[in-house]
Amino acid sequence: MRLNHLIAGVLLLGIADSMIGPYLVLFGADEANLSPFQVGVFVSLIAASGLVVSTWLGRRYDRSEGRWPAVVAVTAPAVGYLVLTVTTDYVLLLLVAIGFLGAGMAAFPQLFSLARTHLATGPAAARGNPVLRSVWSLAWAIGPLLGAVVLAWQGYRGLLLVTAAVFVLVLVPLAALGHTAPGPAREPTGTPGTERHRWTRPVLLAVASYTLFHTAMLSGSVALPLYVTRTLDLSDSDVGLLFSVCAFVEVPAALGLLLLPARMRKRPLILAGMLLFVAYFVMVAASSTLAALVATQVARGVAIAVVGALGITYVQDLLPTAPGRATALFANTLTTGSLISGVLAGAVAQTLGYQAALLLCGGLAALGAALLAVSGPEDRATAVPAPEAGAATVLATD
Repeated sequence: MRLNHLIAGVLLLGIADSMIGPYLVLFGADEANLSPFQVGVFVSLIAASGLVVSTWLGRRYDRSEGRWPAVVAVTAPAVGYLVLTVTTDYVLLLLVAIGFLGAGMAAFPQLFSLARTHLATGPAAARGNPVLRSVWSLAWAIGPLLGAVVLAWQGYRGLLLVTAAVFVLVLVPLAALGHTAPGPAREPTGTPGTERHRWTRPVLLAVASYTLFHTAMLSGSVALPLYVTRTLDLSDSDVGLLFSVCAFVEVPAALGLLLLPARMRKRPLILAGMLLFVAYFVMVAASSTLAALVATQVARGVAIAVVGALGITYVQDLLPTAPGRATALFANTLTTGSLISGVLAGAVAQTLGYQAALLLCGGLAALGAALLAVSGPEDRATAVPAPEAGAATVLATD
């Protein structure tokens, strides 16, 4: 039943994140009366804090493989959002961003680290990440709609309270998960050979590749709404439709990875996903109708699902004795991308236009694919393992 508990945890975490995510900037602007620059600082501090906390908790997990880092990562944002219900003072908002909200960004890698350890054996070992990644996508398809309903019903205070409550609910499947199963032998920390072994050329190039991919993804998320509403003169609701289509496509795309042939290498599939992402940006920059834009979201959803699901496992396989640090490394490429994307996309869009910003995103994704392609020969450990007997019933039995 461990996979079921992890599915519940990832689903609740994804709903909590996506309920507040699209509206946190609006809370700062509308409720706290912050300037665009102040909102940018607030959001950037959350991302910067998330980088630090995620790395620290990843190291702690590798030493103890316990649930307490995940408990910290989901409890801290719950406290932070509760604090936001009683204050809009800018200094306090910044302190909450650094001390509480940033820690929430570590919850995603912590849950996937737990999955790596708890599902180390049995039919779920090879298929856990694609299943959990599809659940995460499903949560992001549901959460923004729930957030909109709560916001219309109870305002920002109600949205913050419900978000905090959902974060607390993540503790229930964490408690039901039980003690962490013993994982593979850990290398002693602090020895010179350990770090040299971990920071190999494939690891460094993979991290750089995923950073470029996620920067392209998030920069595109900034440029696309502006391109749709300013250049094509479509409505705000059309933007929401595009993002929802992408999120729904990610679910079957991630689940489709369960059908991969035995021992298939991950890197060629990840490269295919990145190249599909390049094609997406070219297609969306050339699209001028809503129907064409909706069609492009299929490519976007498939690309994000493939890279997101297999990318985590790929880095974990490169660092088999440090699942916490490996998962944090992958998650931090997303956080780094969020730090860069807003300024990058905004600057290019303002100087060269929205189509140019989209094409730049395609160039970043292409560069990321090139780095992964030259990262070195793929080890057998990074192949997609064959499903074991009973894998078809993994959701019900593991």
